[in-house]
Amino acid sequence: MSIFTFAKLGRTLLLTAVVAVGLLSVGCGGNDNPADNNSNNGNNSNNGNNSNNGNNSNNGNNNNNGGNNNNGGGGSLETVSLGGLKWMKKNLNVGIADSWCYGEGGQANVDGNYVTLTPLQVQANCNTYGRLYTWTAAKAACQSVGMRLPTREEWNALVTAAGGISTAGSKLKSTSGWNSYSGISSTDEFHFSALPGGSRYSDGDFLTAGNYGNWWTATELDAGLAYYRNMLYILNSVIEGYNGKSLGYSVRCVQD
Repeated sequence: MSIFTFAKLGRTLLLTAVVAVGLLSVGCGGNDNPADNNSNNGNNSNNGNNSNNGNNSNNGNNNNNGGNNNNGGGGSLETVSLGGLKWMKKNLNVGIADSWCYGEGGQANVDGNYVTLTPLQVQANCNTYGRLYTWTAAKAACQSVGMRLPTREEWNALVTAAGGISTAGSKLKSTSGWNSYSGISSTDEFHFSALPGGSRYSDGDFLTAGNYGNWWTATELDAGLAYYRNMLYILNSVIEGYNGKSLGYSVRCVQD
């Protein structure tokens, strides 16, 4: 699979094709794409991933304030046991280099337009979705809280424990925080509370919060690419893909 680079317009035009790839080929790399109004930059070789609704944002100066998803305060490092491991219950929100709150320092796609979010909006996104990390930063951030980034195989075990690829998303997603889509439901049966934090692209744009959640795995495809898992507001499944390590994705850390 090759990696494509697309302009903002190109991202939007790729939506239909990329979603189709995500539906047909679980575990293959395709382009990162937006669902809905969102567009994505084609530096991605993943399947069916991102679309975001730009209502979210946070100001990325925060490493973690007590209200944040997972940093020191408010039980943010609580875990849930699934697939033989203890998984962080919320998206990681520890501020280190090469991590961002959604909308921090760039533009966010809102209804097909790229806009600059206010500092309050940016901070609110961090509080809700946690931070977005490059692959290297994701590993370091998990280590900083005494945990580690889960491997591809460990994500496989989690998905299997949650009922398998085709339905695990519906059981792992939070019951709120996702944009609605006819016929798709979220039960949060295992208290994993997955939220759609979207993505940060290498050009500094943010996409797909509210529609897509992307989580890094520790497993590399090659020197420039790593595997990740994706959940979409339009599907009940959990999709695997691979993408460039410089992209900003959400993180769930694990303990043995």
